[in-house]
Amino acid sequence: MNKNNFIQVFEYQKLKYSTSECFTKHHFDAMVKFNERNQNKYFTVIHKGVQFNNYVGIVQIGRLTIEILPKVDNNTTSDTHLWQSVLLNMLQVCKHIKIDNVSETTLKRKYNSILEVYYEMYLNEIENLIKKGLIKDYKKNRNNQLTFKGKMLFAQNIQKNLIHKERFYCEHQIYNKDHLIHQVLFKGLMILGNLLDNSLKNRFKKILFQFDDFKELNITKKHFEKIKINRKNQPYQKALEIAKMIILNYSPSLNSGRDNMLTLLFDMNMLWEEYVYRILQKYKFKNTTVTFQNKKHFWKNDFRVKTIRPDIVVNQTVDNINITYVIDTKWKIRDSNNPDDSDLKQMFVYNLYWKAEKSLLLFPKINQDDSTFGKYNYLGNEMEANQCKLGFVSIVDGNKIKNGEVLSKEILDKLV
Repeated sequence: MNKNNFIQVFEYQKLKYSTSECFTKHHFDAMVKFNERNQNKYFTVIHKGVQFNNYVGIVQIGRLTIEILPKVDNNTTSDTHLWQSVLLNMLQVCKHIKIDNVSETTLKRKYNSILEVYYEMYLNEIENLIKKGLIKDYKKNRNNQLTFKGKMLFAQNIQKNLIHKERFYCEHQIYNKDHLIHQVLFKGLMILGNLLDNSLKNRFKKILFQFDDFKELNITKKHFEKIKINRKNQPYQKALEIAKMIILNYSPSLNSGRDNMLTLLFDMNMLWEEYVYRILQKYKFKNTTVTFQNKKHFWKNDFRVKTIRPDIVVNQTVDNINITYVIDTKWKIRDSNNPDDSDLKQMFVYNLYWKAEKSLLLFPKINQDDSTFGKYNYLGNEMEANQCKLGFVSIVDGNKIKNGEVLSKEILDKLV
């Protein structure tokens, strides 16, 4: 990737076109239009620029790529390569990306963006499908023809052939490779053609040659809903997932035809929540179960039902006694270990509804220490079996990502 067309920023950082050589006003205009189409949730528009918030990932506008990285330290010169690796690891653990499909060389390139990892995954998947042989399938074909074939479409036949009695407007099935699945993959390739840099261009051209005779459709969400995965097309599933990501996140010509735009953005709060769950689930203690986003009814009237849902519930069996804990994850920097009133009230309710002994508000760590467990006072009495504390955990160990098993043990030990 050309360094001059690649910008790396962190959460909540500002980016202005007045101070950046490669981020120009027409890039800014495209981002503003995109943000407006999405209820202004991805960033805040400021004077001559934008300020990012809790969404991380990629924004690609034409040839410019902006990579937004997570960050939970106060270092003004944070290691971008480390935090890019952290984000890649979190996406891999949460199954948003399959690193096994991408070469190690690609991941180690300093200016390789996360979006290009998806691009290479997509090309790898399609190359594998081509080697195995692209499958054929049935599709309906409607046309006006000189011989009767299939079934007559009487309304269209009357409309088109009132004069030409020798013709028949029919519908029949064709068994070939030009069907919806390949048309979806082809559309994904056509979009990539506008976005790839030179490092993947040669591979792209060789693959595109195999799709030379396929029909290009304007693929929408409804087309993906029509595709049903079965034993025959199961090898296509991963390629279709990436094609869906590319196609549905692509916005052509947001800025007077100058800037095609592709975005891949993740809410860091949700990503952190799922990451912690999957780490705990994989490396849980013996006789322990970990469940994700449990839900119970909290309030209802004749028209509406409200529910409550803690992030993670942990159940441990010790000496035939079942003990329940609740974990609520928070991806934000806290300067102290004093809990907010609203968080404490929320955890109190979780403890009551799930009959939990203790609950933990889990934050990423900078230099804070965990608080001690505090007891709730309920109806004038301190509740021994309803306690809560703040816990802090680092996902990096020096200049590398912390081992998942070590991280899981650190979190579970905080509940004791």
